[in-house]
Amino acid sequence: MSAGSREHASDVPAGPGASEWDSVLDRVTCLPGKPYQVEVLTGGLTNINLKVSHAEGAVVVRIAQPGSELLAIDRKAEHLNSTAAAQAGVGAPVLEYIADPGLLVVGFIDGRAFTDDDIRGGAHLSRIAAACRQLHGGPRFVSDFNMFDIQRGYLDIVQREGFRLPARYLDFMPQAARIESAFHTRPQPTVPCNNDLLAGNFIDDGRKIWLIDYEYSGNNDPCFELGNIWSEANLSLEQLEELMEAYDGRLLRHRVARARLWGLMSKFGWTLWGSIQASVSSIDFDFWEWAMEKYERAAAEFDGPAFARLLDDAAAGGPDITMAP
Repeated sequence: MSAGSREHASDVPAGPGASEWDSVLDRVTCLPGKPYQVEVLTGGLTNINLKVSHAEGAVVVRIAQPGSELLAIDRKAEHLNSTAAAQAGVGAPVLEYIADPGLLVVGFIDGRAFTDDDIRGGAHLSRIAAACRQLHGGPRFVSDFNMFDIQRGYLDIVQREGFRLPARYLDFMPQAARIESAFHTRPQPTVPCNNDLLAGNFIDDGRKIWLIDYEYSGNNDPCFELGNIWSEANLSLEQLEELMEAYDGRLLRHRVARARLWGLMSKFGWTLWGSIQASVSSIDFDFWEWAMEKYERAAAEFDGPAFARLLDDAAAGGPDITMAP
């Protein structure tokens, strides 16, 4: 779970032998042997991200941090999937991958990272849908992503390690199983998905929107991608419908229901991501507060009056189920 914000970078002037990052950057063979400037890109919750500028351009160096193995991150798959996203024309070009010490080098996209307010403003929803379609229509990824499996894996880690678990969390496991059963009634083809489209992972260069950071990427139901965007930006239901209509070309009730339920499952699963990070991460961030915000919204949806209807709508499927005017 990372946010590739480029809006709040701290300048760290550097040259060979002059920067605290030189011991790492010396491993990057695609950097020219000339003076460079380093900026730490803030906003990432899993890695350290450096913008390295030199006379010939700029790159971003992602430095993996300890503990990511608990978060279901496959660094080799991230590299290969990032390459596929670049081939699709929506991801940054991949320049180099060094497995040890966990470095991924990509081209720097000169643009502005979105904020939640940018997405909630509504002006970019059709462009976001177009960027998602471009990724989803690109080369298949080498890995799969399923939030039901991820959530169960995270729960096993939290319970085994004795990490914090929100009150009533286990009480909602039967409802999560009902969502999974409803989806199995109408299985959907999977497509290459980013699966972590926080606002900061959208970069607008003025012409198009790029999608960055493929740590959690994998072939998945496209409704998860869209429902997760709705959840992460805390969009209204009307905005989710607008996003789904832009993506599908028309408004389909069962697709909106599926995206809403995936958005619910994303909150339920990422809650445990926050619990794990609160216990193992060295990053100065209140992961538990972040997790509880996700969990409280998930609990309200599990307990809400729309839950049973959403299950019925998602299980019904069929292209004939169009939203009423």
